[in-house]
Amino acid sequence: MHIPRSSRIAGPAMVLAASIVLLAPGQGSAQDAGTKDPFVRNALPIPDSPFKGKIGLRPEDSEKDFPVEVSAPPDAPNVLLILTDDVGFGASSTFGGPIPTETFDRLAAEGLRFTQFHTTALCSPTRAALLTGRNHHSVSTGGIMEIGVGYPGYNTLISQSKRGLGDILKLNGYNTAWFGKNHNVPDWHTSQAGPFDLWPVGLGFEYFYGFVGGDTSQWAPAIVENTRPVEPPHADSDYNFDKDMADRAINWVRMQKAVAPDKPFFVYYAPGTAHAPHHAPKDWIEKFAGKFDHGWDEQREMTFARQKEIGVVPENTELTARSAGIEPWEDQTDDQKKVFARMMEVYAAALSHADHQIGRLVEAIDDLGELDDTIVIYIMGDNGASAEGSPQGLLNEMTFFNNIPEDFDELLARIDELGGPMTFNHYPVGWAHAMDTPFQWTKQVASHFGGTRNGMVVHWPAGIRAKGEVRSQFHHVIDVLPTVLEATGIVEPNRVYGVDQAPVEGVSMAYAFDDGAADSARKTQYFEMFANRAIYNDGWVATTTPTSPPWVSLVQAVDPIDGYEWELYNIREDFSQAENLAADEPEKLRELQRLFYMEAVKYNVLPLDGTKVERLDVSNRPSNIRHLNAFTYYDGMIRIPEGSAPDLKNKSFGIKAAIGIPDGGAEGVLMTQGGRFAGPGLYLLEGKPVFHYNLAGVERYQVEGPDALPPGSHTVTVDFVYDGDGVGKGGVATLSVDGVVVASERLPRTIGYRMSLDETLDIGSDTGTPISEDYQVPFEFTGDLDSVVISITEHALSEEQLRAYRENQTRAYSQ
Repeated sequence: MHIPRSSRIAGPAMVLAASIVLLAPGQGSAQDAGTKDPFVRNALPIPDSPFKGKIGLRPEDSEKDFPVEVSAPPDAPNVLLILTDDVGFGASSTFGGPIPTETFDRLAAEGLRFTQFHTTALCSPTRAALLTGRNHHSVSTGGIMEIGVGYPGYNTLISQSKRGLGDILKLNGYNTAWFGKNHNVPDWHTSQAGPFDLWPVGLGFEYFYGFVGGDTSQWAPAIVENTRPVEPPHADSDYNFDKDMADRAINWVRMQKAVAPDKPFFVYYAPGTAHAPHHAPKDWIEKFAGKFDHGWDEQREMTFARQKEIGVVPENTELTARSAGIEPWEDQTDDQKKVFARMMEVYAAALSHADHQIGRLVEAIDDLGELDDTIVIYIMGDNGASAEGSPQGLLNEMTFFNNIPEDFDELLARIDELGGPMTFNHYPVGWAHAMDTPFQWTKQVASHFGGTRNGMVVHWPAGIRAKGEVRSQFHHVIDVLPTVLEATGIVEPNRVYGVDQAPVEGVSMAYAFDDGAADSARKTQYFEMFANRAIYNDGWVATTTPTSPPWVSLVQAVDPIDGYEWELYNIREDFSQAENLAADEPEKLRELQRLFYMEAVKYNVLPLDGTKVERLDVSNRPSNIRHLNAFTYYDGMIRIPEGSAPDLKNKSFGIKAAIGIPDGGAEGVLMTQGGRFAGPGLYLLEGKPVFHYNLAGVERYQVEGPDALPPGSHTVTVDFVYDGDGVGKGGVATLSVDGVVVASERLPRTIGYRMSLDETLDIGSDTGTPISEDYQVPFEFTGDLDSVVISITEHALSEEQLRAYRENQTRAYSQ
C-alpha cells in the first residue's frame, strides 16, 4: 500500500480500496492503474529505459536523452526497521516492564502497539524470516548459523529464489544500510575469502557496519565495515559499540539526505543488545542500583499489574505459573540475591542504554524533517528473553556453549566487574522468565509465547491516523516484509536477478493500522525450534511440552515425535496460555497436530531434532579446509573466524612458528584463537615462549619456557596430544624451541564445542580481547614472523602411552 501524501490522512484502508491493483506475474505495475509511476517493478532489476533522443552525424543533428534512472514510487516513505536482541514481552516499559525504554515509549504514544506479534524463538531464524518474508525453515534457517546441518530447512544457505527487503528496496530506488548484528552468514562463509553473496552487501544493502556472528562485546566488538574487518579503538576507555553504531547510522542518514534529499532510505538497525554479554556504561548501571532487590517473582506480579493497567494484556489474562526448574526468589541465599539483583541491574542498563542510542537516531531523522514520513517498525526482541544464563547466571557465556559449570563464589567475588570488559556476563533464568511476563518459558522454546511473543510498535504519522492505540491481531515476523511493500507502494517481485521468486509467505499488517477491530489476516502459523513446536490456527494453539529446559546445553535426547506431550490453548479467551485444554478437547488437539505436520512438510521443518550444542561442531557443515591437515599462515593474517579456521577441539594438534629475534629481543603474539573468554594462544612474553590455554575463564593452563630466546632464527613449537574418549577431555601440551623440549604440562580439560562466537584466529597480533591478561591487545610481534604452521595430528594416546610420553618429555627437558 503506497499512500500519496495528499491522500494519507484518509487512512490506508480507504486508499487501498480505491487504488490498489493486484498484479499477476508478467503484468505491469502501478502504471497500469493510471498512476505516475513509470516503472514496471515486478521483475528486478528494472530494465534500462530506451534512448528517446536522436543520433545524427553531428551534435546539431542529434537530440540528447539520458536514461531514466530507477526511483522509488512517488512519495514513498523512508523505512526504519529496528530489532533488538533477546528481549522478552514483559521487559520494556512500553509493554508494562521495569526497564525504561523512552524511545519505544515515544514511538508507541504516536503510533501503534501490536500485542500479538511473534518471532521464531531464536536469533538467526527470526532475522532470516524478517528480511525475506518467509518462514525460517523455508529460508534454510531452522537454527542459528553455528548449528547448520545438511537438510533443506537447516543448511543456512538462503536460496536466491527468496530475495528480501534489501534487494527489493534497493532495486526500487532506495538507499539501503544495515547497522549492527547480522548472524545470517553461513558459518563457513564468514572469512575474508567469502563468498559474500549472503553477507549484507550481497543482499541489497549498500552499506554494512556491524558484526557478523551471534554476539559481541560492547567494549571490544568484532566490527565489519561492508566486508572488511575493523578494529575498535582499544585505547579509548569510553568506547561503546551501541553508541558507535548510532553515530554511524546518524552520519549515514544525514549524508544520504544531504546529497539525495528526494531519495528514500531503508535502514535496518539491529543492536546486539540485550543478548549476552550484558554490557553497559557504569553510570547507566548505577541508575538501577537497588531497583531489583525484590526479586523475579515479585517483578512478575508488578509487571503483570502494569500490563493490565496500560492495556497490553486483556483484563481476564492470567499470570502463568513459574516454569518448571526455575527456583523461587525466596529460596536464594543473601549472597545469591545480591549477585542476581546486580545482574538484572546490568541487563536493564544495557537495554535502556541501547534504546537511548536508538532515540538519538530517531531524533536525527526528526531533525531532518523526515520522521513523519518514515515508517518505523520497532520490534523489541528477536525472541523471548534468554534463559541461557543458567540458574545462577554467568560470568562468561562461553561456559554455557561448552557445558562448563561456573563457581558461584567466583561470581560473588567479581560482582563489581559485571557489565564491564572483563566479563561476558548473563543473568539467571529467573530474570529471563520475569522478562517474559505473563507467559511460560523463554527464548529457544518455540512452543510457548515466552519464547515467541515480542512487543512491536509501528510509527508512521503520515500514513497512520490512529495514535497511541493497541492492536491485538495475531501476526508473525514474516509479515513485516509485505507490510513494508504495501506501505511503500512496491509490488512483490516475481523475478530478481533472473531468478524466479518463491512467493512471500507473510501477510501485510497494514489493514490493522486504522482498523483495530479487524479480524486477524494471519489464520495459521507454525512454530518449531529444537523439536519444541506449536501450531496456531484461528484462535487455537497446540503446543508440545518442553522436555529439557533452555538453560541446559547438553540435553537428554527423547524421540522428537513420540517423546513429547501436547498442550492445547484457546487464546481468544486465554491470552497467556494459562489453561491447558488438551484433556477437554482431544479432537481439536488431534486436528491441530495433523495441521502442524502438514505445515512442517510444506515449509521444510523436517526432520525434527532436539539436540543443541552437538550441532555446534564445525564438522556438521561444509568447509574449504576440512580435507587438509596442515595450514600455513603468515604475519598479519587476522580475524579468521572459527568456521574457516583449523578445528583445534577434541583432537591432537601442533603449532609451529618460524621466527627471527632481533638484537635486544622480541615479544608478542605468534598465534591466538579466541580471546579473554576461551581459546589457546602461543606468544613470547619478555622473550620467553608461552602457550596459554583459556578454558572459558574457569581455568587457565600455561606452558612456559624458562629463558628468553636469543637473537637469531628460531622455531617455536607446541605439540598437544589429546586424551581422546570424549568431548572436552584433557591432554599433554609440550613446548619446544628449535626441536628441544623446554616445558611440558598436562591440561586437565579443553574446550569441547566452541571457542568463540565472535573472536578469531589471529597471526602476529591479537584482535578483540587477549587470550591472557599478561598482555594487552594487539600485542604485535616485534620480531620477524616468517610463518605459522598448524597441523592436525588427530591421534590420541592410551593412559599407558600418555605416562610414557610424559616421562620421556620430562627426561628430555631435564637433559
